[in-house]
Amino acid sequence: MSTFSGATQVRGLWTPVLAVGLATFSVVTTEMLPVGLLTSIAATLSVTTGSAGLVISLPALLAALFAPFVVIASGGIDRRLILCGLLVLLIVANLASALASSLAMMLMARALVGLCMGGIWAIAGGLAARLVPEKSVGLATSIIFGGVAAASVLGVPLGAFISDAIGWRWAFGCMALFSTLVLALHLAVIPPLPVAISAKVCQFIAQLTNRTLVAGLLLTLLLVTSHFAAFTFVRPLLISVSGFHTQWIWAILFAYGIAGIIGNFPVGIGAARNTTRTLMMVATALAVTPLLFLSAGQTVMGGGAILIFWGLAYGGLSVGLMTWMMKAAPDAVEIAAALYVGIFNIGIATGAWVGGELVDALTLTAPLWLACALAIAALLLTMMPGRISARR
Repeated sequence: MSTFSGATQVRGLWTPVLAVGLATFSVVTTEMLPVGLLTSIAATLSVTTGSAGLVISLPALLAALFAPFVVIASGGIDRRLILCGLLVLLIVANLASALASSLAMMLMARALVGLCMGGIWAIAGGLAARLVPEKSVGLATSIIFGGVAAASVLGVPLGAFISDAIGWRWAFGCMALFSTLVLALHLAVIPPLPVAISAKVCQFIAQLTNRTLVAGLLLTLLLVTSHFAAFTFVRPLLISVSGFHTQWIWAILFAYGIAGIIGNFPVGIGAARNTTRTLMMVATALAVTPLLFLSAGQTVMGGGAILIFWGLAYGGLSVGLMTWMMKAAPDAVEIAAALYVGIFNIGIATGAWVGGELVDALTLTAPLWLACALAIAALLLTMMPGRISARR
């Protein structure tokens, strides 16, 4: 697999791979943190639960815009410097979120999270091929995007646990501290990562004629929108539908998180061997999950078991989709990663927003039906003629 054009190679460095994985963990945890705090934030800021969902959808939407912008604007600047600068902004964003006294102030802080999210994720996506030998790129990618998987599934229970113990504002404060530690690690272990040839707008446009890449972007939009239409409101679902007591929400979400981390690595390995078949399995599981919750999630035991299955299904989605992107555009990984991050975050924003509208207008379980329908559409897309070949 080729790396992006003109990039200096720095092979065999696994400690920096872990550091980059922690950076993705930090920024995605910050993005996902409000999912476990939604009810508390809404109460403190005197807004509806649906309106509070904007603290998730806004940074996701802005991340979609910022991902290609950061890649283009950073030009030939050393990627180490870009990552460290974005981590500094992430610290500021977490502190601002912790101090927000109104929804408007919170949304301004979350807009900064969107910039960090788009930039860190897009740049991190192309670094695996620069840090390790070609035969190890799949594992390195799993580690880097394992940070995304871990954050997506652990960020929510961590936030809920801290919120229940000392308040939701301290959850953001803790993330500011953690991001500071990750920044220190980057300064210590990340080597210089210069880029000789910077990305241009015309290169992004050219990739939009890549049918395999475009199919992967559509698949990303469907699956991510499906997941976040329902998962954004997982806390109220567990309380109102499954009957969980608020003091145990963090525990079941933590179990969900562990399941997601477990699911990340087999999906990463499977996607490296047969990307289409692996993502077909993921799409099937994500289509079945909301139906299971609707039919058997009315008890604590049923809801808990389904949530753990949900974690297994979703945990490997990001690495599976990123593997598709790298194989679809092996000579333009950073550009493909930026487009992928953009569409992924549009899916988060769309899912959170539409889910919130359905909750406010209909019922708390209405987003589950939408999640199922979108996952089925994604499954059908993987079955279409001309899909990515078995060797991919």
